[in-house]
Amino acid sequence: MQLGTRWSVGAAVPDRLSAEMREAIAGVEADVAHLDTSAWRWTLTWLESRPVAELDDGTIVRQSADGSVSVEEAAS
Repeated sequence: MQLGTRWSVGAAVPDRLSAEMREAIAGVEADVAHLDTSAWRWTLTWLESRPVAELDDGTIVRQSADGSVSVEEAAS
C-alpha cells in the first residue's frame, strides 16, 4: 500500500484520480452535505496501483482493476 494524500471534504480532489473516482467522491460528499463535515478529510492510498479513498466517517471509494468504482458506506 502506498499513501497518496489527504484533503478536506469540499476541497479539490487530486487530479490524478479518474473522472469516475472524482464523480463517486462528489456523490459521497453530496450525501453528507447536511452534516457538519468541516473537520472531515479524505485519505487517498494506492493498493496494487489502484486508488482507495477513505472518508473520516469510514466511507470508502475504490477503483478495481477493471476500472469500475465502488462505494462502501460507513457502518452505522
